[in-house]
Formats: sequence, C-alpha cells, structure tokens
Amino acid sequence: MKKNQGSKGSRIGVRLALLAMGMMGICLGVEKPVFAQAAYGSYVGVGGGFGMTNDQGGNGQEVSGVVAFRYKFLEIPVSLRAQAFVGRSVAVVPTVSYDIPLNWQTDLYIGAGAAFGSGSNGVPSAVGDKTSFALQPGIDYAVPNSRLVIFGNAVIAFDAYRNGGGTAVSVQGGVGYRF
Repeated sequence: MKKNQGSKGSRIGVRLALLAMGMMGICLGVEKPVFAQAAYGSYVGVGGGFGMTNDQGGNGQEVSGVVAFRYKFLEIPVSLRAQAFVGRSVAVVPTVSYDIPLNWQTDLYIGAGAAFGSGSNGVPSAVGDKTSFALQPGIDYAVPNSRLVIFGNAVIAFDAYRNGGGTAVSVQGGVGYRF
C-alpha cells in the first residue's frame, strides 16, 4: 500500500515541478514549446515518372518527365498540387492534399483529385488515357538550409484506360524549388 502511495506522490511531485517550470517560463518570457508543422513552403519542381500498369492492349508502362507544383496554405495542413506528365503522351493531375507533418523537414500527404490522361498513337500516358478520379499519396522532404525539396509520390487513377478500363498506377519523384 505504501508503495502505491509513494509512486502516486512521485507523480504528483513531477506534475507540480512541471507546472512550476511552465509558470516560471511564462513569467520570464520564455517561448512556448515548438511543435512540428508541415514542411514549409510552396514549390515547383521537375523529375521523372513511370507508369506501373497497362491497359488491355498491353500499353501504358510509360516513362515520362514530370513537372510538379505545390501551393501550401500556411494556416491549415492543406495544399493544392498539380503534376504534368510529358512523354509520348501527356497527362495532368491536379489534387487537393491533406499534409501530415512528421518533423520540421518532412511531411506525408494524401491527395484526391482528377487525372486528365491522353493517348498518342494508342499509347496511354503514365496515368491512363481518359479522365478519371485519382488518389495521390506522397512525401515531401525540405532539404535543411536550402530552398530545395525532394518529393516522391504515386498517382492511382481509377477507370483510367479507354481500352478495357482498369486502374492506372504511376510513381514519380524529383526535386523542387521552394518559394
């Protein structure tokens, strides 16, 4: 019984000590503790992408250049994103993402939007060849002491192929410049 009372007393003592330190900090003008926020800043970047899936005709594993854009809202963990895929076919994927901060430099995100895919000579883009609903999970890493961001994500476009429907999946990554 005394053992429980001692540990309870210790916990109360620790809480009182923490409360006293906090009050001292307020009186002395010490700043509040800092909590992680989503990686700061909007960016524009370039990279490469690869279509992981095919339509029923066996077309779709397209390699393409990627131009990426992110506009970060500063007060809420939401970003507007867009990616353009340029290769034998062209596609644009605008999304709205919810950003989940891991630390000061890194945030995970999940976006939802549309994939506007096209086909050229029967070859679909990395995200298909028709307009479809798309999910975009990804990660951004802001390189410390620089304006560079390393990004990587996937685009999952549902019912994305004219030839047989099906889901198109692409993965891409690159380097961005924060502004």
